[in-house]
Amino acid sequence: MLVIKNATLYTITDGIKQGSLLIDDEGKIAGVGDVEIPENATVIDGTGKTVMPGMIDAHGHAGVYEEGLGFEGSDGNEMTDPVTPHMRALDAINPHEEGISEALRAGVTAMCILPGSANVIGGQGVVVHLYGNTVEEMIIKEDGGLKIAFGENPKRVYSGQKKSPATRMATAALLRENLVKAQNYIAKMERAKDDPDKAPERDLKLEVLARALKRELPVRAHAHRADDIMTALRIAKEFNLDISIEHCTEGHKITQELKEAGVWAIVGPTLSNRSKVELQELSFNTVRVLWEAGIPVTITMDHPVVPVGYLPTVAGYAVKAGLPYEEALKAITINPAKVLGIDDRYGSLEVGKMADLAVWSGDPLEIQSQVEKVLIHGEVVYQR
Repeated sequence: MLVIKNATLYTITDGIKQGSLLIDDEGKIAGVGDVEIPENATVIDGTGKTVMPGMIDAHGHAGVYEEGLGFEGSDGNEMTDPVTPHMRALDAINPHEEGISEALRAGVTAMCILPGSANVIGGQGVVVHLYGNTVEEMIIKEDGGLKIAFGENPKRVYSGQKKSPATRMATAALLRENLVKAQNYIAKMERAKDDPDKAPERDLKLEVLARALKRELPVRAHAHRADDIMTALRIAKEFNLDISIEHCTEGHKITQELKEAGVWAIVGPTLSNRSKVELQELSFNTVRVLWEAGIPVTITMDHPVVPVGYLPTVAGYAVKAGLPYEEALKAITINPAKVLGIDDRYGSLEVGKMADLAVWSGDPLEIQSQVEKVLIHGEVVYQR
């Protein structure tokens, strides 16, 4: 048993409490607040400290874009084919990449690592702890979602190769074309249940798209501009996809449409410059406007575009722009856990959940505060 005693506990889902956190031998939270300390427990003095869940980024590329390297460490985009649903970020992650260990030291314990946005259909993400000797040790959930992309990136990459898509029309058309192929693949597989001789040849691309069509695999749509977001929503409605909007830079323009669609908005990276046309309306106000409209929202750094350790800094800027403090905390903990479907185990300090957490010297959103300890499943994996 482990106890962090006399601390300020940011539970996220049940307010801020003063007291102790009890962690059992399975690495789960066994008590929050006024708890009885077992005689044989290891005790960490939390006096003057703040304990909060480990931060989670629902959209990043740690380990597939290795910092300080060129092409040798650039493994997030297979820029030879605009349709690559069978690619898996899982197969390209370097667990020993410095960006991963730096993130852990900043109190970030989990991330959904996705392929990049060069392709119309880029491949599959994976949800991992940012700690482990091998990827297998890091995995929380293999199904991190199917990455698709709209807007500037696919057309820039493939127009330069004199290939399709060179326009937004072609991006949408390629996506529809391949989803229809997957619908046909599903129909053939259904017919083959009664007559195995009718089974089509196995197709890895179509297998993945078929899972998306069956809503077994969520779809993660890179879209900054409002018109691109609307195209993503339009296609999601046509094919009944379980979709979230990644980046959502101009989401403040179409709040009613986003709310009616019932999608998550994963907003960011906002701590960056307006490096391309579709980022012209980049603003820390976007998260607040979306939240005020009743749209569930999380904050992303799109690591390594902005190092993921700046999550609390950006959450603080969102508060400065009018987002309530408690909502900013949710946007970097329980909300991304909900997006990723892991909120039953992670994202808040609740009895029964895994003890993935950080001990801070003070208020986590204050830039002067330091991460002093990080625990994953109740084990101290970093100590300042």
